[in-house]
Formats: sequence, structure tokens, C-alpha cells
Amino acid sequence: MRNLGLGSWPARRAAISPDRVALIFGDRSTTYASLHDRVSRLASQLLDAGVEAGDRVAYLGPNHPAFVETMFATYAIGGIFVPLNFRLTAPEIDYQLGDSGARLLVYGPECADTVAACVTSLTRVPHSAYEKMISDGSPAAHDVAVTLDQPACILYTSGTTGRPKGAVLTHGNVIWNSYNVLVCVDVAGDTVTLTSAPLFHVAALNQCLLPTFLKGGCSVLMPSWDVDGCFDLIERHRVTWMFGVTTMFAGLAQSPRFRDADLSSVRNMMVGGSAVPGALIRTYQERGLTFCQGYGMTETAPGATFLEAPESSAHAGSAGVPVMFADVRCVRPDLTDAPVGEPGEVQVRGPNVSPGYWRDPRATAQAFTEDGWLRTGDIAVVDDGGHYRIVDRLKDMFVSGGENVYPAEVEAAIFEHPSVLEAAVVGVPDDKWGEVGRAFVVLAPSASLSLPDLAEFLGSRLGRYKIPKYLDVMESLPRTGSNKVRKAPLRELPLPT
Repeated sequence: MRNLGLGSWPARRAAISPDRVALIFGDRSTTYASLHDRVSRLASQLLDAGVEAGDRVAYLGPNHPAFVETMFATYAIGGIFVPLNFRLTAPEIDYQLGDSGARLLVYGPECADTVAACVTSLTRVPHSAYEKMISDGSPAAHDVAVTLDQPACILYTSGTTGRPKGAVLTHGNVIWNSYNVLVCVDVAGDTVTLTSAPLFHVAALNQCLLPTFLKGGCSVLMPSWDVDGCFDLIERHRVTWMFGVTTMFAGLAQSPRFRDADLSSVRNMMVGGSAVPGALIRTYQERGLTFCQGYGMTETAPGATFLEAPESSAHAGSAGVPVMFADVRCVRPDLTDAPVGEPGEVQVRGPNVSPGYWRDPRATAQAFTEDGWLRTGDIAVVDDGGHYRIVDRLKDMFVSGGENVYPAEVEAAIFEHPSVLEAAVVGVPDDKWGEVGRAFVVLAPSASLSLPDLAEFLGSRLGRYKIPKYLDVMESLPRTGSNKVRKAPLRELPLPT
């Protein structure tokens, strides 16, 4: 095959294991042979619609087999795939369609109103027309010449501040990341992966679905996160592997079903997106379940460090060590190596690292050092065994009375309080100390919490300068499409009087 990239995967996988189930969605199962046929037919229709090699094809909608088929069909003809966050507004989607120069958009019925409000000129394919496209398409396979250094996809960053940037990932970036996953996790042909996080998120797509596909396993697609639905799918399909962010696993642990749910099939639980509180790790360990933790970002496709399951108990809370095929370092502002135990910025270099941002040379130049290391903007501490512990985002750290305060550490301590379901901490101005902490918490049903109570609870866990001076009880915390807390809106809230 001339296509050395991801576009050849459906054909190669169908040749190896045609009758294995590739995807499950609701009551619908799709084998690898059937998926290859559908992808080939869709690819021919994309060509008929005028999509050429290098053109961008976007997808907007919750997790669905059409996402996977559109992605592979785009790759099969040498196109660039643009997965969009279905939780965004029409102006936000419009910006990303325009910025990427997308030529065609496939979208789900849930997003019809959003798409109708967009003004970007492009071919629009609703799900209602999608099946006819496939049935009318030619089943002939496509083999366009694609190299590993060609762009595969454009993934827009969460945009917690300013306009989101389109991180370009090449076919090689994504494939090397898959190799890193397979080195770290025992993915097998009988793996059943629950894909419950949104596929527009780099971790759900590149850490779970694609490595599962590469090994010929089965991906169970969950259209939206639901605690009870998750328990049901694990039991029904004997799920062996799942990925989630901390809030998702916290939701499972807080469910009355958690204690008695049949989770005996689960071999691996991968968590990412933010630091995992020790209390949550212990809750799962008591159920005989172990987290595989890792650290990364969209620009690293996303894996940069990983903590394999056998190491998880000895290094609970750690993000692990550098993945097999990447180099990671922790440096001071002058780019010298930070010594053991000293916080420094994490920087990454390797075949999984993005070449830069779509049509944004300035942002690309700012993101890399002169010798090619990606500046992550994340702060970590490395122990004498080389294990990374992510402390916080560089921009989230604040200084109180001359001391650095890392909100992630404070949030983990607050999470230990039995009344707290979620917590976020930001730095706010203070006449005496320069900055002090302000905590935002979501409480368990019928629970209450006062600032003096919280301060007393944290007194034995944190230094006094780290204890928040303000407490806000919230019904919910603002989040990005990838379920990370958006701190910018919290910083803008007026201080209580």
C-alpha cells in the first residue's frame, strides 16, 4: 500500500480479522470487514463531493460510528480530519471551520441548530443524508500516497484563554503515540474498550480507540457520559479497558451502585486530564481496581509520561515516567535541568510531538525552544526514580507571601473532605499577602461546609499560606469540552463582601 498512514488501517485490519467486532453502538455491531466497506464507500463519496488530498473534513456530534468512519475515509484519500467539540456555540464552531478551511462537514442531529447558525461556506452532510452517501458509494478501496510526516488531523485546544489554536498532528505523531500506549498497556485482540469520553478529545481518540483498533479489539461507543449507563455497558459487554477524567471516576465512586457493580472484567482504568486525588485512588484500590495514570496534552498526541499498572501502588498519584518513544525533561526558567524535588516546567521532544499550530507560525515558534523541545506550560516535580508528579499549570500558580502555591495540591487536599464532590482553587489579589487562595467547591447532597470548617480540616494537611481565604459553594463548576475546569470564569467572579 502507498498509504503509510492511518488511512490504510481499516483495509489492513479487515484483512487480518474481518469478522471481529470493531465497534458497538447501542444495539449495532460493526465488524472490521463491514467497517472497511463503509469507509471505502464514504471515501468515494468524499471524492465525488470535491474533497482532495490535503483538504479538511470536519465532524461535529457526540460519539457515533459515523465519527470513526468519517475520520478513516478522510485519511484514506489523504485528507485532514477536524473533529469539533459539539458543546461549543455556533460562533465558536464557525471560527474553527473558517480557521481550518474545512471543505465538508458531517454532523449529527443534535448539532443541526448549531450548524444552521454557522455562516462558513462548505458542504454540509447531516446524518439523515449520511447513510445514503455510503450506500451510493463505490466499495473500491483507495490507496492514496500518504507519508508519516503529512498532517492527519487538526485538534483545537480547549481555548481556556483567548482563541483556540489548531494543533496539527501528523500520521506519524498519532501512530507513534499508539506504539507508546501498546508498550505501556496490555491491549490485546480481545480487549473491549469503553469509549465514554468524547472522541473529539485527543485522549479518547488516540489513547483508547486507535490503539484498540490497531490490536483488533472492540470499542464500545458511549454517546454521552452517564454513570448508570457506564455501569450497564461494563456489565453487558464485559468491558476490559476504559479511559476517563477524574470527575468521571469520581462520579462512579459516588454512585450507590459502585459497591456492588460487577466490574470483574475490567483490567485497566486509564485516567488523565488532571491530577487524581489520593482519596479517589484509594477508593478504587479498595475495590481491587488500579488506575493507569499518565500525563500529556493535545500537542503530544497526547502521551508524554505513563505509570504502568504494576507501579501504581508504589507511586500513587504520580504521572509516571517518560513513555518509550519520547524524551521528557523538567527545567528551570533558564532551561537548565531542575534538580530532584524542585518544581520545573515539563518539556517534551519526540516523534509523537506536533510540528506546530495550523497556519500560526508565531504560536508555533513560541511553543518550542530553539533546540526543539515543546514547552508544555505545566509544572512538575521529579523524584530520584525519575517519576513525574504534575504540580500545576504554570499560569495557575500564584504567589502568597513570597511562597509559590500550586492550586492542584490544594484541590487534592480539599477533595479529601467528605462533604466535597469537586473543588477548584484560584489565586486572587490580597493587600497583605499579594495573592491568596479562593476555593470553589461542589458539595454532596445535603452537605454543608463553612470556611472555618474547611480551614480547620486543611490545617493538618497544608501549610497555612496554602489554605484558601475565601470559599464559594457552587452548584457546578464551568468546564471545557474535555471536562477540565475552566478557571478563567472563576477568576472573574467578584470577591464576596
